[in-house]
Amino acid sequence: MEYEEYLQMMKMVNFLHLRQGADSAQGDDTSKLKTLIAEWVNREFKPNHPVDSDNKHSCGFSNDACGRLLCRAEFDWNNPAIKAGIQDRSEGYIVTDLSFLVFLYDKYQSNLDDLEEGLFKGRILLQGYKAVFMLPSSAKDIEGDGDGADVIQNNRLAKKSSTGIKVKKHVAQIIKMRKVTPRSIAYIACQVRLALSSVTS
Repeated sequence: MEYEEYLQMMKMVNFLHLRQGADSAQGDDTSKLKTLIAEWVNREFKPNHPVDSDNKHSCGFSNDACGRLLCRAEFDWNNPAIKAGIQDRSEGYIVTDLSFLVFLYDKYQSNLDDLEEGLFKGRILLQGYKAVFMLPSSAKDIEGDGDGADVIQNNRLAKKSSTGIKVKKHVAQIIKMRKVTPRSIAYIACQVRLALSSVTS
């Protein structure tokens, strides 16, 4: 085997190890958020049929709270005709991967004249973000009006406790994430959507 072939093979082995680690982390995030989001939805919306993190049939459009959060921003989930159209996947009511969903918005409400207003400030989205990139306990304190600067502040605070003893690093610190990025928002949005939906994988 020539040296160039050896280097190419080593790069491939390293890539496979990195990919395996990334897949494992993604699976951990999915599992963590599935449980946390069920708790948050049940606490905030108090649905008649609670979301069960171990039963995907309790999620999605068959669950009133999950359906409301997964509804397209331009629709009113409380309108029985719209709710039926979405649940039946009727033409004009289908929720796609290109839809702006209610859970993405501040106070779960969108401005139809300006769909960017309040976008990516939904409480559950922010809680999911903090649970994955900070610590699950940090997801309890959500105001929804930040600009991502708290990532930097939390990185500083995580370096040392008040006694000067190093504390456990969180994901944002480990990956040297200094600010909220579009890629990290997209990742969490996908994870939250999966947790709210009845889709199993």
